Amino acid sequence: MSEHTNKQFHTDLETTRSLFLQMGGLVEAMVKDSMNALATGDMSLIDQVRDREKDVNALEVDIDERISLLIARNQPTAIDLRLLLSVSKMLTDMERCGDEAEKIAKMARRLHDSNSNYEPVVELRHMATAVTSMIRDALDAFARMDPVHAAQVVRNDKEVDKEWKGSLRHVITYMIEDPRTISHSIDLIFIARALERIGDHAKNMAERVIYMVHGDDVRHLGLKQTERLARGEGSPENQTDGDKPAGSEDQQA
Repeated sequence: MSEHTNKQFHTDLETTRSLFLQMGGLVEAMVKDSMNALATGDMSLIDQVRDREKDVNALEVDIDERISLLIARNQPTAIDLRLLLSVSKMLTDMERCGDEAEKIAKMARRLHDSNSNYEPVVELRHMATAVTSMIRDALDAFARMDPVHAAQVVRNDKEVDKEWKGSLRHVITYMIEDPRTISHSIDLIFIARALERIGDHAKNMAERVIYMVHGDDVRHLGLKQTERLARGEGSPENQTDGDKPAGSEDQQA
């Protein structure tokens, strides 16, 4: 690769990174706006979410095409190739976060249109704050190439999973006590489920950051091993006899 071609490649690579971060910022705003619409009934926020969804989809197509061209026209080094492959995988998760945010906005519209006096029967704002923080932290870890920060996102997903299960129990109890709330409560379950899925996608992105930096695929390894690899402390093959299997690590972490 000539010096000119190499310079152009890294310029295009940086543009691709910047566009992905821009896409992430839009998705984070979509999650916040959809939850604010649920809390306040502000229909303008729902329209804003739908407009941003179109922008997110357009960015996904644009970035995907850029990645394909960068790989086809150049011979990226290992670290650059890992970055491009990671962004390609993260694109899908980020776009799906946007889809889940749009689902929440649609549910919010339905809840408020069907009942002008609607009030949530379960508190979901803390869960929403947690998953938006996970998106932001995954993006921050990506921007700074910080695998340790990425591993914290993986750990935080455990708390979101707990909140999802707690919300589900709460809503089911409410439905049993007052069957008139069943229709609205089911919508709230779908919203809580959408938030939990956003957390899963953020976790997936964080795992890709660890791969991008160290070349270690930490999917399905368990939290403790993920954190160990994020710190650069060996590979999966170096697991000692004292390490627990991936599933049991996750349950105890």
